Amino acid sequence: MRRFSGGLETRRALTDDLIEEWRLLGAAHDIADQAVADYFGINRTDARCLDIIQRLGGVTAGRLARESGLSTGAVTTVLDRLERSGLARRTSDPDDRRRVLVEITSTARAAGEELSRPLVDAATEQMLRYSEEELTLLRDYHRTSRELTETHAERIRGLRHQEREAASS
Repeated sequence: MRRFSGGLETRRALTDDLIEEWRLLGAAHDIADQAVADYFGINRTDARCLDIIQRLGGVTAGRLARESGLSTGAVTTVLDRLERSGLARRTSDPDDRRRVLVEITSTARAAGEELSRPLVDAATEQMLRYSEEELTLLRDYHRTSRELTETHAERIRGLRHQEREAASS
């Protein structure tokens, strides 16, 4: 079954365009993420962690380290800065008082929602123009792209680890 009537050359050209748009989307996300970090007066790493905390709700420092790719020591420093800025707070886990959870403050939540609402509304309006079949394709494409990117990051981390081991031998 042929999906594109233009043949292999058209498919390759479309694939090249998609890869370029994927790269540009990543750059646009970087620019938007920096704007959010600047708005809050924090660095990009802290903003990324704040987003993870917001997305997951109450999260342990260990889970935040895994989700962000940071060391637990780096996460402790990030959390100290986020607490000082009034954007996050540490709380006792109601199910296990030995554990500490991190959550964003109501002020940070309200500001984040205010900042993201115009983009979410515009994206939702755009997506509603697509059929269910097209939305399923887009969802699957984005899910697979995320998984490929996560695997790529792990591969790079592994290469760095191998280089360190080789240098110490």
